[in-house]
Amino acid sequence: MIKRFFDIVAAVAGLIVVSPLFLIIALLIKLRMPGPVLFCQKRAGRFGRPFTIYKFRTMTVNHGGSTVSVRGESRITPLGAKLRKYKLDELPELWNVVKGDMSFVGPRPDMPHYAEKLTGDDRLILELRPGITGPASLKYANEEELLASVPDPQKYNDDVLWPDKVRINLEYYYNNSFPGDLVIILRTIF
Repeated sequence: MIKRFFDIVAAVAGLIVVSPLFLIIALLIKLRMPGPVLFCQKRAGRFGRPFTIYKFRTMTVNHGGSTVSVRGESRITPLGAKLRKYKLDELPELWNVVKGDMSFVGPRPDMPHYAEKLTGDDRLILELRPGITGPASLKYANEEELLASVPDPQKYNDDVLWPDKVRINLEYYYNNSFPGDLVIILRTIF
């Protein structure tokens, strides 16, 4: 209950504080990248229910690429690369937090086909509201660079990264607390 209250208050305050930055980023995207300002995609939310995640668009329109992003790939625009580097592309997710689709801290929301792969106790992580950040996000803060260093990024993601994230998220499920969430938020910021 306190977590949800914190999420709503902090997300509304965040939206108010960063609204000038939202306008600047939206304008830059409109001027430099033809197409929509926002990237909207279906993700698996709490209990596996689908929801639409909102981000600032960082890639070319209709790129038809993989579900994993690799640093330096051609579908990521120069402006998009800067937004991704500083995680500014994720600012619109504050709206997802206000709506109740997401929390500040929790497992990152996966594509629905990944959530469908969860079996046994691993499915417990679907009881958590997905987060903007979380323990797995902190461990893999350099995920795009890591994927750029392997011959088959999709295979590496599916065989190594995703199972480890599931393990970390299940550990978070069993051990999460509001003070712990505050520590994760501070570690994410700094």
